[in-house]
Amino acid sequence: MTISLQNLSVVIVSFHSENVIHDCIKSIIDKIEIIVVENSGNKEFANKIEDQYKNVKCILSPKNLGMGAGNNLGLKHINTDYVFILNPDVILKKNTIEEIIIASKKIENFGLIAPISDNLKYPNYKIKKKEILNFTDPFKVDSVDGFAMILNLKKLKKIDQFKDNNFFDENIFLYLENDDLCKRINKFESIFIVPKSKINHLGASGVNKKYSEQIELSRNWHWIWSKFYFNKKHYGFLKAFIDGLPVFLTAILKVLFYSLINHKKKAIYLHRALGFLNALLGKKSYYRPKIDN
Repeated sequence: MTISLQNLSVVIVSFHSENVIHDCIKSIIDKIEIIVVENSGNKEFANKIEDQYKNVKCILSPKNLGMGAGNNLGLKHINTDYVFILNPDVILKKNTIEEIIIASKKIENFGLIAPISDNLKYPNYKIKKKEILNFTDPFKVDSVDGFAMILNLKKLKKIDQFKDNNFFDENIFLYLENDDLCKRINKFESIFIVPKSKINHLGASGVNKKYSEQIELSRNWHWIWSKFYFNKKHYGFLKAFIDGLPVFLTAILKVLFYSLINHKKKAIYLHRALGFLNALLGKKSYYRPKIDN
């Protein structure tokens, strides 16, 4: 069985994303069921979005779950064989899904398949093998960015570690949850990019800009925490420590420097250093942006 409009659903994890999510939803064919997981618990947002779009169901998470756990929650409400994981700041082109469907008929044996970002300067995939790509036919990659990817649930759920919709590592609140998933999928199934299927990713636009300061602090804390956790999980503690230590030491120096001239930048580098320190001590990714609904 290949991908079709009848066996494809969409999951979008949002957090105060009302400024961008409407363009995302409108770019999706309205015959496809969309599950929006709203991490802010905003009931007014949920009611409005369900009233506006007949194909959208909004689930309010009990707390801010982050991307990975939020996607797992959305996946629990999916009954189709394939699910399109999207960030709210992604806009599909007119033929994005059509080209994915065409490609799926040619490469039935895949665990994950993804469109390509229309900004070729910032590719949404990683590939170790050096080869000349013609950007016409689907090609195998090592991983894809998590803002736009389709999971082959029919195949993946046959693998023990992916049963019960346990796809994303919920220890990771933000960043590298997609790399972790791809690394685990690659042990069993192939991952493909479909170059004829394109999307536009606005990038770092998923949360309302009025919360930008708090989101920036959160990003710095979680990026270094997640990098340490990811390296420790897949390559060992020593690798995580060696890779993260220079970033930590640089962050400490910048905290000292900016404490005299720029308190906003001081806070950013302090959160970066704290992210590393908490990961080093084995603490959970507990930090959350201080945002009131």
